[in-house]
Amino acid sequence: MKKLLAIGVFAVVAATHSVSAAVVDGFVTSGAGSFEEIVDTTGLTVGQNNQQSDNLFAFNEAQNVKLTSDLSTDMGGSISAGTVVSSHYVFFDPVRGFQEGFVDFDSPILAVITSLGALTLSDFLGDPEVTYLSPALRGLESGDSVGIDPGIGTRLLVDWFASSPGDYVRVITEGELAVVPVPASGLLLLGGLGMIVVARRRRKA
Repeated sequence: MKKLLAIGVFAVVAATHSVSAAVVDGFVTSGAGSFEEIVDTTGLTVGQNNQQSDNLFAFNEAQNVKLTSDLSTDMGGSISAGTVVSSHYVFFDPVRGFQEGFVDFDSPILAVITSLGALTLSDFLGDPEVTYLSPALRGLESGDSVGIDPGIGTRLLVDWFASSPGDYVRVITEGELAVVPVPASGLLLLGGLGMIVVARRRRKA
């Protein structure tokens, strides 16, 4: 009976548990603008003067993807095939401006992608609702910098100046394999098995 009860509890948790890695918050510490998380990405286009805002933007991309091949990055080295990752896009697209700030995530940052080539090759981790433009200066230019906070492994630090087309980076965080939900019919079956065991024990008593 105890074993069946344990299985039933696990099934309930599996059916209700949703796993994702997400942007938590952000802050502009110097320069104009404020942090803005884009939650609804429907119809969003990024990459070349599409926002023209002083804000520091971020949105979540693909979640809990198991890589089928090594992923090249610009900061953090290559991520091995088989690793489960989540992806996020962080960018600054003003008319012209300077900005320092940070973006926090709810899981450790594995790597950051900052170059045109690596961003293009990693677009398979992008949000299917978003149109990603790839002008020649997509990514970061000389003088711009991003980095993982040495004291907070879930925080991305940004220090950049942008005009056209803006500054864009992809942040790769640790993902987690989702628990496969048990269908409602499976839960009913487990409950029925538990009732059968109880009935049998009562008969023996």
